[in-house]
Amino acid sequence: MSSRRPVRKDAGYPLPFAATDRRCYDQKTQATPIELVEAEIETLTHEGRGLTHIDGKTVFVDGALAGERVRFRYTRIQRRFDEATVIDVLRAAPDRVAPKCPHFGICGGCSLQHLDATAQIQVKQASLADVFSRIGKVAPARWLEPLVANHWGYRRKARLGVRHVLKKGRTLVGFRERNAGYLADLTRCEVLHPSVGERLLALGALIDGLSIREHLPQIEVAIGDGPTVLVLRIMQPLNAADIETLLAFAERENVHFYVQDGGVETIRPLPDQAVDLHYKLPQHALRLDFEPHDFTQVNLELNRLMVERALALLDVQPDESVLDLFCGLGNFTLPLAQQAQRVIGVEGDAGLVARAQTNAQRNGITNAQFYSANLDGDLDQQPWLREHFSVALLDPPRSGALAVLDALPRLGVERLLYVSCNPATLARDADHLVNQLGYELQAAGVMDMFPHTAHVESMALFARCGK
Repeated sequence: MSSRRPVRKDAGYPLPFAATDRRCYDQKTQATPIELVEAEIETLTHEGRGLTHIDGKTVFVDGALAGERVRFRYTRIQRRFDEATVIDVLRAAPDRVAPKCPHFGICGGCSLQHLDATAQIQVKQASLADVFSRIGKVAPARWLEPLVANHWGYRRKARLGVRHVLKKGRTLVGFRERNAGYLADLTRCEVLHPSVGERLLALGALIDGLSIREHLPQIEVAIGDGPTVLVLRIMQPLNAADIETLLAFAERENVHFYVQDGGVETIRPLPDQAVDLHYKLPQHALRLDFEPHDFTQVNLELNRLMVERALALLDVQPDESVLDLFCGLGNFTLPLAQQAQRVIGVEGDAGLVARAQTNAQRNGITNAQFYSANLDGDLDQQPWLREHFSVALLDPPRSGALAVLDALPRLGVERLLYVSCNPATLARDADHLVNQLGYELQAAGVMDMFPHTAHVESMALFARCGK
């Protein structure tokens, strides 16, 4: 996984975590103690913070790891718990590493760079097990080996803040500071794709030269297997000189500029900047085209591994019908269609459904059909609910898929793969599937879709009892 950089573990080890920055504590909280406190860190929370108790009260400590002895400063005093940030690590955990990014601890884009990448995914697997037990009252029959891929420069979708700061005399581009509303002053980003992560200063300088630098609050990043698209959210029109400046930068830096001055329907390329965004699933000879605002997985390499694992777990046979709920662009639908008799994909976003249909046609997939439907709403009139499916795949948003679960047994679903971006709602839905609907949780595991963050992506395989 990661190559560890040595860190000092003697008393008073100064963190690369920028805990001594004045902005790391809330000066408006008059009751916040200013003295440093020494404590043993008991565990790491699901949000990636150390947890300890002082005089019986819970304290969440940014920058601390389980098993460490640290000195920390309080940042916020609350009735039920307190918050703090590490100042010194007196005894470091074996898995502590020096963060690669010089902005770690100030920038809110990452929370776990100080923890070895292998340990990060183990923590996430333990977090999933915990919520299964506490919320779902279930446990998988077997744990899947965590899926991991490259953990630097992986992020191909992002929303970056933009702000011209008078006191600094320049424009900042990047993520917001941790626990603050300010935009972090970044020179680079180690998790963004290098085509963007290495150009943050250049983008800031570019925007400084535009007439609307005070009216350009956001850049949307969209990258597939090919070009890099940057969608500029503009609150005032660009003038001719602005467009000329942007086009020159685009040619020089090999990026493509789109603009957006309203809803997503207003996104459009600047002159000669239109490109076909796409990503490939090489093992299936599939190409999926998408628009800059479409949902796609941020980690393309991990997505390919995820698709392969999904197909292996479901083991779809040529005579089976598959229901793919929350199907998006057809990320799972199209490779499933290569194995199944037929696949029905259902998605709430009509634009994504249109793209999925087009992707099926372009790839010569004739046994996939797509429907647009609100999967949190009334589905009684949906034609696909009158059909039979032996296999289903669910890839819902963070809110989960509770509204559609009761329909699965009626549809004849014997095997179900649930892909989740929120362990809590997965555990809640697992409780319903197992303890109410009679499914078994056969296997589960996590995927490192967002390395160096506390975000947990996972998948779980369910089967009807006796199947």
